[in-house]
Amino acid sequence: MIRNIIFDMGGVLIHFVPDRFIDRLGITDEADRRLLLRQVFRSLEWSGMDWGIMTDEEAVESICSRMPERLHQAVRSLVMEWDRPVEPVEGMEKLIEELKANGYRIYLLSNASCRHPDYWPGIPASRFFDGVLVSYSVKAVKPQPEIYGMLCEKFGLKAEECFFVDDLPLNVVGGMSGMVFHEDVEELREELRRAGVNVR
Repeated sequence: MIRNIIFDMGGVLIHFVPDRFIDRLGITDEADRRLLLRQVFRSLEWSGMDWGIMTDEEAVESICSRMPERLHQAVRSLVMEWDRPVEPVEGMEKLIEELKANGYRIYLLSNASCRHPDYWPGIPASRFFDGVLVSYSVKAVKPQPEIYGMLCEKFGLKAEECFFVDDLPLNVVGGMSGMVFHEDVEELREELRRAGVNVR
């Protein structure tokens, strides 16, 4: 029986679209856009922040060291301010509120950096969560098996009683049932019902 619903954050609770973040900065040059996408969001530094082995400030400094000076401020904004504003996935807050009202425990398992506590309270659904485990704080990332075990141990969960929602197929592991989320809350509701979860 499913008792706990576990959610990823980016691409599940909130939209995480690097192209959109670059749009906010008004950068239209295609070469600069490709450079920022590659050197910021697909960088070793971004992984290092998720792993908790590099602070966001350290990541900015490291990335800027190989970028043209004209893009330094853009790098800083993309690392330090991508969440301004956060953009919730439509319908997710209502679904989580319903799950909570129906007696399910709600948890977050996310790969994210040490800035997570700064923006987490601004995500509308965050108030319904019973617990949070973020990669930087445990020096492990999804889909490493260890991080799923850490989640279960920290909150006293049984994997077989958990349903996990993530936007990346390789992360829906850890002995839990779950689904790959495509930013379609109605599809998620159907999958939850199929798993025996009490939801409209």
